[in-house]
Amino acid sequence: MTLHVMKRGRLDDQEITGVLTLVEAATEADGVRPLNEHVMLHLRYGGDERAHSLLLYSGDVLAGYAHVDLTDEVEGPSGELVIHPAHRRQGLGRALLRAVLELAGGRLRLWAHGGSPGAEALAASLGLDRVRSLWQMRRSLFAPLAGSELPEGVRLRVFVPGQDEEAWLKVNAAAFAHHPEQGSWTMDDLLRREGEPWFDAAGFFLAERDGRLVGFHWTKIHGSSGHGHEPLGEVYVVGVDPSQQGTGLGKALTLTGLRHLRARGLAQAMLYVDEANTAAIRLYESLGFNRWDVDVMYAATPPSSGARSTTGRPPERLPGS
Repeated sequence: MTLHVMKRGRLDDQEITGVLTLVEAATEADGVRPLNEHVMLHLRYGGDERAHSLLLYSGDVLAGYAHVDLTDEVEGPSGELVIHPAHRRQGLGRALLRAVLELAGGRLRLWAHGGSPGAEALAASLGLDRVRSLWQMRRSLFAPLAGSELPEGVRLRVFVPGQDEEAWLKVNAAAFAHHPEQGSWTMDDLLRREGEPWFDAAGFFLAERDGRLVGFHWTKIHGSSGHGHEPLGEVYVVGVDPSQQGTGLGKALTLTGLRHLRARGLAQAMLYVDEANTAAIRLYESLGFNRWDVDVMYAATPPSSGARSTTGRPPERLPGS
């Protein structure tokens, strides 16, 4: 078995197809997609120009893929990787992770979706520690939903494409100032999602006070994945301007979105939340959500850089309270 790793920026059409096929095979085998939404979204267009792709070949066969982002100067490099199910238990995961660590200069935050024992063993074999978890929570939409009232002076409307992008980006940046993976979204990030088949402005709720955007709840509906799953609603991202925190707006927006998803005939809703965000977890538990699954971040820090950081943030959006 001859292994070699290719570092690429943009991927060509053949490489895109190969990686997407690999990802689907892993998703089918594991029951969870190995790459986050941001990576998958950019991958279909050849990759993220701010990141690197590592392609691991066993002979002439694409056996593994890694996405590595070196742009976060505060938290450090982050990455995700996947090995084709047919090529596992042959040391390929370790080889690919070594290549990722070398590219990242030994400092790395690595996300494993689903928190599998195999991912934990791989991380431990190269000295990476578990430092953070991202919960997926779910609730039935058949269960009763609590009533809620908007704060006085706040009104709701839906997002208007071509009109609301700049205002939304401003509030999103303010609401997620301490979560740069979400708060640093650009116009391109937003417009690319607006172009996705799942985008529906009717499920993108904006809260305004005195004509100024002060909060939002963007819902998402996951269609059939080809694995026998029914459509699933998502609290995709809830954001509240810092000036409105503590007013109950986040809860009211969350319930508005849940009622919308239920009206669409969906049976369940999900969301993601950082395990360390105990206030948000308490809110979601009060709304009937329970922990369903977990994504795990592992971290490596070269000895010369001091103690390990435990403040890394998930690459997925974080619903705010």
